[in-house]
Amino acid sequence: MAIKDNQVVSISYELKDLANGEVIDSNLDAAPLTFIVGKGQIIPGLENEIKNLSQGDNADINVSAKDGYGEYDESAVQSLPKEQFAGLELTEGMTLYGQGEDGGTVQVVVKSFDDETVNVDFNHPLAGKDLLFALSITEVREATADELINGFVGAPESTGGCGCSEGDSCHTTEESAHDHDEGGCCSTDGNSGCCSI
Repeated sequence: MAIKDNQVVSISYELKDLANGEVIDSNLDAAPLTFIVGKGQIIPGLENEIKNLSQGDNADINVSAKDGYGEYDESAVQSLPKEQFAGLELTEGMTLYGQGEDGGTVQVVVKSFDDETVNVDFNHPLAGKDLLFALSITEVREATADELINGFVGAPESTGGCGCSEGDSCHTTEESAHDHDEGGCCSTDGNSGCCSI
């Protein structure tokens, strides 16, 4: 039976850059990623394809940049006064986290800097990339009433509000500072507080 909205789905996956085959992220040696379908917790291109699968299925899913983390936006590279970064030892390519206008966490990458300014990139690290997910659907179940109300899997005290079960690794975008790498597959629409692809 195909997966539908308001079901809790757990997946094991390996994520590659479709252009060069580079492995970007994987949870094959860790706990599955768990999320609620239809809550915007994973990128739309992946969620739409997962709805065609069932528990136990394996699939290779291509997700275009526009259905993933969006096209690369040159205007999202900005120059900021270097004094805003006082106390930080800057290096090109480093990832920094700050607070956005909406109060959420914003992830930026340092592109370059000099004595006066720092050029930062507000694009998601996977923006502009077509992606390939090799995944397995390890579990599908109905979400509980509490999960549907709160929008995350499991009890609040065990997850800290993430869309992952305790012990799962949280993969985030600019909406959360819990990001452990540049991969992950989170929603970029602001609906997800943490986990997802």
